[in-house]
Amino acid sequence: MSIATVHLVRHGEVHNPGGVLYGRLPEFHLSPLGHQMAERIAGHFEQRRDDGARIVHLIASPLVRAQETATPTAKALGLTIMTEERIIEAENRFEGMAGIKSQLRNPKHWGMLTNPFRPSWGEPYLEQVTRVMAAVQDARKHALELSDGEDAEAIMVSHQLPIWVSRLAAENRRLWHDPRRRQCSLTSVTSLRFSGSRLEGVSYQEPCADLLRDAANLPGA
Repeated sequence: MSIATVHLVRHGEVHNPGGVLYGRLPEFHLSPLGHQMAERIAGHFEQRRDDGARIVHLIASPLVRAQETATPTAKALGLTIMTEERIIEAENRFEGMAGIKSQLRNPKHWGMLTNPFRPSWGEPYLEQVTRVMAAVQDARKHALELSDGEDAEAIMVSHQLPIWVSRLAAENRRLWHDPRRRQCSLTSVTSLRFSGSRLEGVSYQEPCADLLRDAANLPGA
């Protein structure tokens, strides 16, 4: 049975001095630290390739922060970035707002908070899982095709919430959660390992752990 691994990578830090929940808004580029993170993650995968991994497929969300995060990895591995709409950031009705904590105290927004289990303020968690995991399975199959059926790996550069709820689903955990407790830091790597089409395991790494102390990390962004 062929083994394939799909690595879900969160983008690097974004230049966001206003503290906006940017969601799917255009033109939110990586910060200088975010570019440093992108270079670091490229080195992480370059070392993995040098250690024998067959990394043959690179995919990124259409949002600029994901594309910029993927660019150094594309150069390091000699791969072309394929854009995948299904791994885009989640829809969020608070998109474009700053000072989210204070916004939540405003009664005019309380109608969006009626169902935290779905959630009522944005794209349902289950819909995120469905689209991301469909893209993951397609990436798995394409990676194996590119490697002539040999063990293969693919990289998908996406966003915190879609990655996190997909991991929760993969681990058979409930999808609703406290955003402050997500284990999905900037440029983290959540790896899904498959035997055939069957998910065999999930692992998590933080190649940029030492850079996180200086990073802005807005929950939900």
